Amino acid sequence: MTQLFKNISKFPLAFGGAAISGEGAGYGFGKISESDSMNLLNMAYERGFRVFDTAPIYGFGLSEKRMGKAFKSIREKIFLVSKSGVSWHSNQRVNMTNDPKITLSMLEQSLRDLQTEYIDLFMIHWPDTNIDIRIPMEVLAKAKHQGKIKHIGLCNTNISELEKSMEIEQVEVVQSEFNFFENSFVQNEIFPFITKHNIDFMSWGTLDKGILSGRVNANRTYEKDDCRSWAPWWKSQDRNIKYKIIEKISPILIEHGFSLVSLALAYNLSFPEVSLALCGARNIEQLESLIENLQKLPSKELVLELQEVAKACQK
Repeated sequence: MTQLFKNISKFPLAFGGAAISGEGAGYGFGKISESDSMNLLNMAYERGFRVFDTAPIYGFGLSEKRMGKAFKSIREKIFLVSKSGVSWHSNQRVNMTNDPKITLSMLEQSLRDLQTEYIDLFMIHWPDTNIDIRIPMEVLAKAKHQGKIKHIGLCNTNISELEKSMEIEQVEVVQSEFNFFENSFVQNEIFPFITKHNIDFMSWGTLDKGILSGRVNANRTYEKDDCRSWAPWWKSQDRNIKYKIIEKISPILIEHGFSLVSLALAYNLSFPEVSLALCGARNIEQLESLIENLQKLPSKELVLELQEVAKACQK
């Protein structure tokens, strides 16, 4: 963990805000009431979470609004992360663009929804092949100079975008999908770059949308407020090999006194490049499970053994 998060977070986990916004549509994982969201966010703070990650596409603004409401009175104690680049039209059709005007308007809207004068870390959510990344970076550099954001980051990025961005302003955090199953690109491309440039890394998809918690399997069904019930990127994905691997490694974990969640956390946190593992929770039980499993992680030797089992399943 580099200096940015070292004195902020009590442990190497960040709270994923998509989990509190499902009924708002967009990117979310099921219905959760306003009161339950408030209770969950407050409990996360009480149990030690300090970094809370969100984005406008999570619930079409609902996640940001709920975080803003929950943390307004303790704003200085919270490290808020939000993003630009994935907006939507009035008919709820998602629009992905890094047009500088949209970057600025999304930043201003996030400030209003989060009820704050500044956002601790503001990130460009996805690359946009139609827009030179340096153009929206200029918008964020100006906003940083104005004090509207404290730090700048890139999500789901690549080396070319990182190099261009850093011509304009220092990129301090990269956030990408990284977990026991999805890891090769980040390990081979992103980690060497961020190590060289002293950039923090946040992993999203730490639990692979529930597969690495054991709650998602081939028989799982989803309510309409869960994006996994309709999203093309989920419905078109062949996850059978992952389910097969889970069936093989679960008994081994149980035999050693560990859970799938503990493996997911141990895998990510075994890499020194990972500053924070981003995890979502939709209720108190899931939140407590994350904290409990963090206290008892399998050894590196066991993680390596399970990786070999996973490789054998793929042959």
